Amino acid sequence: MVDGLAALLAEVRFDAGGLIPAIAQQYNSGEVLTLAWMNRDALAATLESGRVTYWSRARQRLWRKGETSGQTQRLVELRLDCDGDAVLLLVDQTGVACHTGRRSCFFRAVREGGLVVIADPLISPEKLYPGGTAP
Repeated sequence: MVDGLAALLAEVRFDAGGLIPAIAQQYNSGEVLTLAWMNRDALAATLESGRVTYWSRARQRLWRKGETSGQTQRLVELRLDCDGDAVLLLVDQTGVACHTGRRSCFFRAVREGGLVVIADPLISPEKLYPGGTAP
């Protein structure tokens, strides 16, 4: 994997802050789950372990999806876009992907000129993160 990782990293165009947007999509349904950020270390950790790891801009540290909530993402395939400045993560999501307790972070839609909630929480955030906050 080291040779493949080096080749991938050579193609990735990180932004000025060393980050690249990462879109997580459920591999077998196509459902878009979330958009997060990865740095070089997060990308490498994801490819080496098979567990999706992001860079938390709020906490300024690596964050392995599910480390506090148990709602994990197993990497099935990683794809790099044509410009090398975004990644698509095809994942197998266990539980919910959103810190609000919803399956997807994209639970609001513009309909009839307004923003409406189109998905209710499946679990309360308090149950996901007892005594703490989401990454």
